[in-house]
Amino acid sequence: MNADIESARRAGFKEWLGLAVLALPTLLLSVDATVLYLALPHLAADLAPNASQTLWIIDVYGFMIAGFLVTMGTLGDRIGRRKLLLIGALAFGAASVFAAFATDPVMLIVARAALGIAGATLMPSTLALIITMFKDGAQRGVAIGVWAACFSAGVAAGPLLGGALLELFWWGSVFLLAVPVMVLLLAAGPFLLPEDKDPNPGKLDLASVALSLATILPVVYGLKVTAEKGVDVPAIVAIVVGLVVGVVFTKRQRKLEHPLVDLSLFGRRDFTGALIALLVGLAVVGAVYMFVTQFLQLVAGYSPLVAGLWLLPSAGAMIVASMLAPGLTKKIPAGTLVGLSLGVSAVGYLLLVFAGTQGSLPIVVIGMVLAYLGIGPMMALGTDLVVGAAPEERAGSAAAMSETAMELGLALGVAVLGSVGAAVYRAGISGDLPGGLSQGSVDATATPAGAITEAGALGGDLGSQLATAAQAAFTSGLNVVGGVGAAVTGVVAIAVLVLLRLPKGAATEAPVEQSPAVATQEAGTGDISRV
Repeated sequence: MNADIESARRAGFKEWLGLAVLALPTLLLSVDATVLYLALPHLAADLAPNASQTLWIIDVYGFMIAGFLVTMGTLGDRIGRRKLLLIGALAFGAASVFAAFATDPVMLIVARAALGIAGATLMPSTLALIITMFKDGAQRGVAIGVWAACFSAGVAAGPLLGGALLELFWWGSVFLLAVPVMVLLLAAGPFLLPEDKDPNPGKLDLASVALSLATILPVVYGLKVTAEKGVDVPAIVAIVVGLVVGVVFTKRQRKLEHPLVDLSLFGRRDFTGALIALLVGLAVVGAVYMFVTQFLQLVAGYSPLVAGLWLLPSAGAMIVASMLAPGLTKKIPAGTLVGLSLGVSAVGYLLLVFAGTQGSLPIVVIGMVLAYLGIGPMMALGTDLVVGAAPEERAGSAAAMSETAMELGLALGVAVLGSVGAAVYRAGISGDLPGGLSQGSVDATATPAGAITEAGALGGDLGSQLATAAQAAFTSGLNVVGGVGAAVTGVVAIAVLVLLRLPKGAATEAPVEQSPAVATQEAGTGDISRV
């Protein structure tokens, strides 16, 4: 009888084929992020965004995803996760076309915001459907490992595909990668993916939706502006307003029978520790990746395609680590593995402190390989810990919290660390500008890409001096970002080792309700709840 029950729980060919379909939006969202970094110098030359607009083009996507993920995850629990996934796929494809043909920075920022809102519908649905399709603990661990590896594969494919497109076409072509992927998802999804939703979801509390947005967006905006400009009264006010609204939001969730966010989950050390690891880990790697891609093009002088090829080893390391992590938990507790892996990433970031304008390619490549090698286990195990901690009927909202941590981390990393690096660049370039520059040329140095473009236009000794100054200032920014990233990641690695270390034989700590997902996880190979 037990064998029959176990067999009924195991996924078959259709579920694995459905996993391949669910990999599509995962690949797409990570490709979409990485190709933009490669396209940034080309985009800057064409649309000429100022420094603030450049940062908004990059991070408004992550801000919108972070702001709407919890809402969309809960909405998927109510209307159906497959339905929400397909709606999001259609919207994402349309917004991608809008972004590809943007004619000015504001239009591109609006398009990126629309992509973020549409993207917020995709990832919670994807993870929640994986939980639904793979009941067996061992199979689900493999499936989430594949999901994490697909994210990593997108990181690898983004530079290669984006580099090839940028060699042949204009920068907008990188956004059109989404169109065929979304068409395939829309065509195959209805046949391969089950419809699944909470049978007793309760009423969606619109006040909670509004409060969640009013918490996240002002805080993120305030941090971004403060990091970019220093102490700024409107930015501080925005942060305070967001935190106050956050307190109101938290109190409201505790009173609701069907809350937007199940705060009881934060009573579990595995859940909280995993969220911290995902938030900070993605924050640092997102900012470092942005700087390294520009370093390879603006300082090392490589084309987008060649820059993408030099990033391939690091992405490959992340894929391998993501795939191996679930199996390694048979011998190493998941919390220990995640903490030690983050320590490896910290060493990689530390190497970037020693990068210079000449002969530093090996340092940068090795540093990125170590950084991404450490991120892989965190992606695979952290996500499973977060989602596995929730009751199955709340899988969508739990997946949304996992994705919120990841996307908010990416957005905060680009906003805060990106702004810190930009401040170092501005300080360096302002003190090292060659004499004889016109005011227009000085204004062009506000961004590294603008400075290099202006240096090429000037030519001669003056152009050479400007390029050298810009490259040195930008490299200093990379050094500082690498150092800060190493310090922060090292601290979080220690915190994770503490938070994800439970007494031997204890699966959880004071769970409110053990979900089927957690139960099957503990029964499966690799038992990553027992940390």
